[in-house]
Amino acid sequence: MKKVMKLFFAVLLGLGILSTTVFADVDKGQKIFSNEMKKICGFSGNVMARKHKQDEWKNIFESGKLNEELMKECPGIKPLKNADLLHFYDFLYNYALDSGNSAKC
Repeated sequence: MKKVMKLFFAVLLGLGILSTTVFADVDKGQKIFSNEMKKICGFSGNVMARKHKQDEWKNIFESGKLNEELMKECPGIKPLKNADLLHFYDFLYNYALDSGNSAKC
């Protein structure tokens, strides 16, 4: 029984170490804007991010209306995939009007 428990905890620890957690990445969000939106929108990512303050972007994201807001601000873009939304939200939040940061795209 003791060996089984040790094996169980070893497997559990191994899975915990090997599993990957999805983290939002500002740089990926910036690349998404540069590659998929910049040309269609006609303005920089800095302009897009500064359309709202951090709390406003947070509320939009948490309410599930980020794609709607992006399409309102930049007609003609395609909705982002769910996998990209978290990265793009992180980009918008990081460079929001009240963040003090400035995007370089």
